Amino acid sequence: MVEIDKTKPVMVTGANGYVASWVVKKLLDEGMTVHAAVRNPDDTKKLQHLIDAAANSKGEIKFFKADLLTPGAYKAAMEGCELVYHTASPFTLAIKDPQKELIEPAVKGTENVLNSANEVKSVKRVVLTSSCAAIYTDAIDTVNAPGGKLTEAVWNTTASINYQPYSYSKTLAEQKAWEMSKAQKQWDLVVMNPPAVMGPPLNAQNTTSESMNIIKMLGDGQMKMGAPKMGVGVVDIRDLAEAHFRAGFTPAASGRYIVSGHNTDLLEMGTILLPKYGDKFPLPKKALPKWLLMLIGPITNKLFTRNFIRNNVDIPWIADNSKAKKELGMTFRPLKETMEDSFQTLINEGILKEK
Repeated sequence: MVEIDKTKPVMVTGANGYVASWVVKKLLDEGMTVHAAVRNPDDTKKLQHLIDAAANSKGEIKFFKADLLTPGAYKAAMEGCELVYHTASPFTLAIKDPQKELIEPAVKGTENVLNSANEVKSVKRVVLTSSCAAIYTDAIDTVNAPGGKLTEAVWNTTASINYQPYSYSKTLAEQKAWEMSKAQKQWDLVVMNPPAVMGPPLNAQNTTSESMNIIKMLGDGQMKMGAPKMGVGVVDIRDLAEAHFRAGFTPAASGRYIVSGHNTDLLEMGTILLPKYGDKFPLPKKALPKWLLMLIGPITNKLFTRNFIRNNVDIPWIADNSKAKKELGMTFRPLKETMEDSFQTLINEGILKEK
């Protein structure tokens, strides 16, 4: 049981990221002081949304310069904080060197942050943003999991540096965090494991995030012939920020939490937008057959290898979110609201245009 003093500052790494921005906003709205660790505190263009969030809240924000790969870089930002949110991690699927671009930043970054937590004696709890990618690689893994669904007890054993290196990096980083947590007694570790995160970014620049790319593909005609019935989990970014907040301030919170709102698939994510946007945008209306994807997938998109298609298309994605509901009191907003708000953001930003 860890009681966090709400009058003390709270540190957030990668504070201007897609998820972290909403976590920072939630903390500010609760009247807290946030120590926001960012690469460049002078880049007001990238930080304006956080400055505005602070101005419109009861809380206060202080920026600190910190880089994931620099040992000790987070120490100054951590001083005086009882609670640390480590959300900074690379998320990109288009990579040339997975070891250098994904694995090293994820693992070494986690190591650096937790080494500082060991040195800063005020730290009592670290909330780590991991991912369902540390639990599974492909939808088939959920089918093969005990009871046919993902739970917090399951770990990803199918990703590698050569197959789904992003999932592999998340697995290694979270394992490193647990290893370091068990080696000390000063702070406890609580881990968030979200699936695909959707919902409106706080800063327009984050419309380039991988999750927003999926929404763009659904609306820009790339899937007008149909969408693959590819099993995925989805959580709204605003619900995920709420879960982070509760994980930090619920004394009994412990272990991992699958923070997933919906077991869904790409086709459902597209068709749920049809009533509101179907007459103006070339949204998918039907499923793209698996055999056709096996033929054209590897040619049209290098991520769609035959192995990937075999393991994800026409296979349900099922995760058990009961621990987050029970222990953190989480409820999740409807998928329709998440998808419509995300889609509208891309229209507002001029990324999606009416046909």
